[in-house]
Amino acid sequence: MLTFFIRRLLAVIPVLFVVSVVVFLILRLAPGDPAAVIAGNSATVADIEQIRAALNLDQPLPVQYFLWAFDVIRGDLGYSYFLNLPVTTLVAQRVEPTLALATGTIVFAIVFAVPLGTLAAWRMGGWLDKALSVMSVAGFSVPVFVVGYVLMYLFAVRWDLLPVQGYQFWAESTWWEWLRQLLMPWLALGIIYVALIARITRASVSEALTEDYIRTARAKGLTESAVLLRHALANAAVPIVTVIGIGVALLIGGVVVTETVFAIPGLGSFTVDAVLNRDFPVIQGLVLLFAVCYVVVNLIIDLSYLVLDPRIRY
Repeated sequence: MLTFFIRRLLAVIPVLFVVSVVVFLILRLAPGDPAAVIAGNSATVADIEQIRAALNLDQPLPVQYFLWAFDVIRGDLGYSYFLNLPVTTLVAQRVEPTLALATGTIVFAIVFAVPLGTLAAWRMGGWLDKALSVMSVAGFSVPVFVVGYVLMYLFAVRWDLLPVQGYQFWAESTWWEWLRQLLMPWLALGIIYVALIARITRASVSEALTEDYIRTARAKGLTESAVLLRHALANAAVPIVTVIGIGVALLIGGVVVTETVFAIPGLGSFTVDAVLNRDFPVIQGLVLLFAVCYVVVNLIIDLSYLVLDPRIRY
């Protein structure tokens, strides 16, 4: 297991290197000059060139990349061009809302999707199976911002049960107010992942229920709940865990839209602002952070295979 972990850990390095190079080149080759944006409309050419020199934007691209990469290795993501603050400080100020939104969404999706998919596989062709199919199609088809606006109209405007937008940090509000402001974002973003995980769970469990060991378990007199949980679901766990890891990648894009709709001051909305302002250090730092999170989650998923299916060790 240790050898497997080391191999997977070493494989992370080239992935992050490629991500950093691609993001760096895309930003530099895209139209627009951050120095001109910072200088303003009334700035002269000399003013713009002075700003470019101060930000090392007048250096060749390889020099710019290695200067930035060297700072990243030391844990320094640079300074924001517009806010003039360290990127690490800005990320720390906004990480709580995004972490709360992402974690709550995944927990919500797993809690509802896995039981729904398992029951749908158990009663394949029944009303729950058909309802799950309709819900899955709707969950994949309707954009998250449409779901968000519908929820805002129902729960905030019409019924006045939940706050419309905004976010209060945990230390600045009670636990109930903190929870109320996240219920709609969790639901809006979680519908997509419930549909995704539930469909994969249904397919995996239904396939497991056709195996010989399920017939043997029933012949031994085990209860149906034991057959479903201890045998069918346990043996279908690898594909389910895999799709949860894939959901993390989709979650990055979903967080950006959801935070914008509900005016949550997290990393997603921060990314949008940085792109609009051509704030290179912030964009590069955020994308690299998202890439690290995704790689770490997939590393955890890979290691979980060893627990879920011992045959993988060989």
